[in-house]
Amino acid sequence: MNVACYVRVSTTEQNLDRQLQSTTDYATDDLSADLANVDTYRDKSTGTNTERGGYREMMDAVDAGDVDAVTVHEISRLARSLQDLERTVSRVTDTGAKIHFVRDGLSFGDGKEQPMHRLQMQMLGAFAEWQARVKQMNTREGIAARKQEDGYHHGPAPLGFEKNEGRLVEAENYHDVVAVLDMVQKDELSKRKAAQRLDCSRSTIGQALDRTEFHGLNPSLSPAQTCSRVPRT
Repeated sequence: MNVACYVRVSTTEQNLDRQLQSTTDYATDDLSADLANVDTYRDKSTGTNTERGGYREMMDAVDAGDVDAVTVHEISRLARSLQDLERTVSRVTDTGAKIHFVRDGLSFGDGKEQPMHRLQMQMLGAFAEWQARVKQMNTREGIAARKQEDGYHHGPAPLGFEKNEGRLVEAENYHDVVAVLDMVQKDELSKRKAAQRLDCSRSTIGQALDRTEFHGLNPSLSPAQTCSRVPRT
């Protein structure tokens, strides 16, 4: 059996290790695939569209009939667009291959699909798309807030920013800063480790989290809210 494992993160700062372990273990333990027949396709980019190198390479292999099964850690890693998600699942299963979402406990094309499984996939896909749109909206609002901000004209620029003729502009590490702060907000990373990654102090991390509008983050979304899941059947 030839298995394609697909893993994706949004920025270079985020780690693929958990997804790599999850998808590979599923391929070898649950699908009984030899490790030599497991290929991994990686992307470090947004999931809001399918213009991703790793994704396109994997789908070319699927279309060529070289893949018997696809494993993905969770639905949001494959796509943050419900339309792209449904199109991809259909494209995989139409070739006779199977697709497995490990953390979501959903599989398609294996003959064991139940009507509720398709509904669960659509709901999780819609939630992933909503999260992506919220982040995009918050980013736009953050840009607008920075344009009106006068408080940093005479002090140091906040984390992830630099000054340009009296205005705050994103520094080269801005997107990495946003990714790290997002993980801290969701309790996926401690402030100490975040400070180490960004080469700053823990107090700087705390100050940045107090001004989340500067980084397009939404303080009203708690980890419990963002991790809500549909019950498995």
